[in-house]
Amino acid sequence: MQRILKRDRILVATSLAVLGILPWIYLAVLAMDMAKGDMSLMGQNMAAGSMEAMTATMNAWSVSTFILMFVMWWVMMVGMMVPSAAPMILLFAQLTRKQTETENPGPQIALFTGTYLVVWAGFSLLATLAQWALTEAALLSPMMVSSSQWLTIGLLTACGLYQFTPLKHACLGKCRSPLGFLMTKWQPGNLGVIRLGFSHGTFCLGCCWLLMALLFVGGVMNLIWVALIAILVLVEKILPRGDFLGKLGGAAMLVLAAYLVFPKLSV
Repeated sequence: MQRILKRDRILVATSLAVLGILPWIYLAVLAMDMAKGDMSLMGQNMAAGSMEAMTATMNAWSVSTFILMFVMWWVMMVGMMVPSAAPMILLFAQLTRKQTETENPGPQIALFTGTYLVVWAGFSLLATLAQWALTEAALLSPMMVSSSQWLTIGLLTACGLYQFTPLKHACLGKCRSPLGFLMTKWQPGNLGVIRLGFSHGTFCLGCCWLLMALLFVGGVMNLIWVALIAILVLVEKILPRGDFLGKLGGAAMLVLAAYLVFPKLSV
């Protein structure tokens, strides 16, 4: 059994590593194309010339643009969230193997992980709608970064305050305690696995959704900014004092928001 558990762990960890790395390759390709002024992979053909022409092109969303933007968001969420979800998935795989012993736990592991990612697909749909609305309101630049300082201040303030709320603390607590979560939420059968994956995804979403909104602050395709948010999510969930570090990050957001708002008020 120990050999089987070790083999399962290696297989699941390898699969998660591949699932976590491939999205970053895709995002790097998008970012490089975008730097060259090519946004065809996002369903847009950027107009050459002035910034006004580029902005007008950005505002013209088609059905294919919406679909490709949704794909971009979902792939990004997979790349950002799989590393922080890995401890939960690995523990689920171990418990599933011990429960079934002779059966192949692979389908249930895939079902649990897939349901978790479906929750983030729902968030990606909402994020795409938000991006569309902000683009229509001319609050995003052609590089998909906030062009309104008040939008930036609002997002930083909202996210900074949320880091200190009881809801954030409750959701983060579930994510930081994989064993406790699985022991209290465990249900048998495929339907139970779906409910478990959905529950974990929901708590994870409740923990991180406003952090993802900060992508509009630093740039949706700014891979350094994306990586910094992903690292903060990972630190919050797995380090011994991750909850404290998350609050420290929230305080930094509030300080930055205050730094941005005071010059605006003095004008």
